Amino acid sequence: MRKFAVLVLAAALAAGYAGYFWLNAPLELAADSVDLSIDPGSSPREVAQQVQQAGVAVRPALLYWWFRLSGEARQIKAGSYELERGTSPRSLLSKLVRGEEALRSVTLVEGWNLRQVREALKKADDLKPLSSGLTSEELMQQLGKAGEVAEGRFFPDTYTYAKGSTDLALLQRAARAMDKKLLAAWAQRSPQSPLKSPDQALILASIVEKETGRSSDRPMIAAVFSNRLRIGMRLQTDPTVIYGLGPLFDGNLRKADLLADTAWNTYTRNGLPPTPIAMPGRGALLAAVQPAPSNALYFVARGDGSSEFSATLDAHNRAVNKYQRNQP
Repeated sequence: MRKFAVLVLAAALAAGYAGYFWLNAPLELAADSVDLSIDPGSSPREVAQQVQQAGVAVRPALLYWWFRLSGEARQIKAGSYELERGTSPRSLLSKLVRGEEALRSVTLVEGWNLRQVREALKKADDLKPLSSGLTSEELMQQLGKAGEVAEGRFFPDTYTYAKGSTDLALLQRAARAMDKKLLAAWAQRSPQSPLKSPDQALILASIVEKETGRSSDRPMIAAVFSNRLRIGMRLQTDPTVIYGLGPLFDGNLRKADLLADTAWNTYTRNGLPPTPIAMPGRGALLAAVQPAPSNALYFVARGDGSSEFSATLDAHNRAVNKYQRNQP
């Protein structure tokens, strides 16, 4: 009887050691890394089968019983996961319970226009292009913003997403972020601002973003345009002309372009253009509603990324001669 008990104990210890070894031993993967998708509503048994189907050499029944015995089977989260060599049954379950999805990222850059945003999303890894082929109007309708202009309506930032996410879902997040940032900036606008609405603030901010070579100049550039709006002076800003030219712009802005009337040509038309021309960041949004206290009406690039600001045309012409024409 004692001998039998010893054998049972030895078998239990062996089984326990084997189980411990299995739980912590690396699983055999079909490649250096495999993608695992856990469908929403999957049972623990189905999860075990999905792990095998993803390219993991494991018996689903054994994995299922590990899920059950752990007490965490019902805490497994649906999502897209990336399993790498060295993953053990124990670390696999931990990853699935914590919901450590394989995240990708894409950066929408300050100053980009909508065409550039859509190109970046088209090239993003593992992002489903549901917006491909949609016009900008159809795109905004899909985002629940029918009738709104798409240009400038997405906040520039780095966005992470799970493999298999859609570009529409990402754009929805970017649009909500811009709504939030814009309203926060509008709530802080200066009482002296000539802007009449958040939409006008967004348009001016997009111009400030495109005109800024140095972030510290944003409030002064915003001051120039705000002062011009206040006295009815045309903005005369090249980025709006370039935007209006669209694909016709070849990288060289000519005098004929400044005279070619479009809705965005601020040399030929008064006031703000009808839409933003790019995505402004937080700094440009705040500068648009909080311009620097200044009577400047002109600015010219110094050649080092900064600008020289002037209150009179004579002073501006002298600055142009100095910084653009290298004349004393």
